[in-house]
Amino acid sequence: MRQQGNRLMVRNHRRGYEVMKALVIEDDPMNMELAVDLLEVAGFEVLQTTRAMDGISVARAQHPDLILMDLGLPDMNGLQATKILKEDPRTIGIPIVALTAHSMPSDEATVMTAGCDGYISKPIDTRQFVKTLEKYLPVERSEK
Repeated sequence: MRQQGNRLMVRNHRRGYEVMKALVIEDDPMNMELAVDLLEVAGFEVLQTTRAMDGISVARAQHPDLILMDLGLPDMNGLQATKILKEDPRTIGIPIVALTAHSMPSDEATVMTAGCDGYISKPIDTRQFVKTLEKYLPVERSEK
C-alpha cells in the first residue's frame, strides 16, 4: 500500500497502483454516512448498499479490497451473507469486517466462526476505525 495525494493505493501485479476500494453493506443511514465519510477521508473509493443480496452482487462484480458488513440487514443476516461470499471463489479472498451493536466476547467469537475476518462494534470509534481496518487490507493483490 502507499498514499498518493489523499488516496490509499494498492499495488496490482498487472496494472501498477490502484485506489483501494471498500464496500459498505449497512442499512442504517447514519452508520452508513459515518463509515463512508471515514473511508473517503482515508482515501478509499467507497461502494454502498443497504441490502445483503445487493452487497453480494456488488462484491462479485466490483471485487472490493474490503467489505464492511452490518449483521442486522433487512433481507438477510450479515453472517449468512458472509457465508455466501466466503464460499464463492470470486469473493473468498475479500476480507470481511463485521459491524455490529453487539459487543460481548461471545458475539465476537460467533462473528469470527461465521467467516468474518474482523469485528468492529458500534458505535464506531472514529479515531481508531481506519487504523483497525488497515490490518485487514492487502499489501498487494493480483489480477482479479
